[in-house]
Amino acid sequence: MNLLGRDWKMLRLHRDGSADDLLWVHLNNPEKANALSPVMLQEITELYSRDLRSEGIRAVLLQGEGRHFSAGADLEHLRSLRDASDEAHRRDSESLRALFASILYQPALTVALVHGSCIAGGCGLATAHDYVVAAEGSRFMYSEVRIGFVAALVATYLPLRVKGRDLRELLLDPELMGPERALAIGLINRLVPQDELVQSGRELVGGILSRASSESIARTKGLLLDTVGRPLKESLQLAAEVNAASRSTDDCKHGIATFLQTKRSPEWR
Repeated sequence: MNLLGRDWKMLRLHRDGSADDLLWVHLNNPEKANALSPVMLQEITELYSRDLRSEGIRAVLLQGEGRHFSAGADLEHLRSLRDASDEAHRRDSESLRALFASILYQPALTVALVHGSCIAGGCGLATAHDYVVAAEGSRFMYSEVRIGFVAALVATYLPLRVKGRDLRELLLDPELMGPERALAIGLINRLVPQDELVQSGRELVGGILSRASSESIARTKGLLLDTVGRPLKESLQLAAEVNAASRSTDDCKHGIATFLQTKRSPEWR
C-alpha cells in the first residue's frame, strides 16, 4: 500500500514538495503528549519496517505534534500490564523489540527532531535514530527505574551514543536533562533554537544526502549495528564481506568513475 494512502491513526505523514525524497513523520496524539500507545507503536513499527529507499525515500524525519516530542509509555497501557500474564508481558516486550529494531535497521537515513519533553520510551524512540536534533528547552530522561521498570532494550544500543559512565547515570539514577548536557555527552547530535528545528533537520539531511551515497549509508548503518559485541576476528570478517559487496554496487561504480574523471566525488542528491 502507498505510504500516504494508508489510514494512519496515530501518525501524520507527508513528503516534502521541494525534496520528494524526504518523508516527514509526526507523532499525532498531542492531547496525550504523544504517549506511546500500542496503536502508535504498531504504526511506527509498520512504517519503519518498510524498505523506504525502494519507495524513493532517502531520509525520514520524525517529530511530535503539540508541546512535546513524547512523554513515554501510555498510562492506560501501563495500567493494563499490572496484572497481565507472563505471556502478555513477553508479547509486549517483543513489540518494543520490533519497534527499536525497525528504526535501527531502517536503510534510509533517520533523524528525530525533538522539542519539549522526551521521556522514557519516547527518549528511546528518538535516540534509536541516526541523528537527534533537539530544540532549546527540550528535556530528556530514561525514567524506567523510577517506576520499577528496566530500560533493557534501550541499553542495547545506547552505548553507540554515550560512554559507560554517562550510560549508568542515564539509566540508574535518572534526572531530567537539558539539551546542553545531552549534547555534551553525545545523546543528541545538534542543538538549535526552537523555531529553527524543522529547517535545521532539512539542512542536515540535505547536506548528508548531497555528499554521501544513500546505498553506502544503508550498508554502513547495518555494518555498525552488526559488529557490536562481536569478537574482533568476526567483525573483521563481516567488514571484509561488506567491503567486497559494496564494490559491485552501481553507486560505487558511479563514484569511482566520477572521481577518476573529475577528481571530485559525485553530487549524490
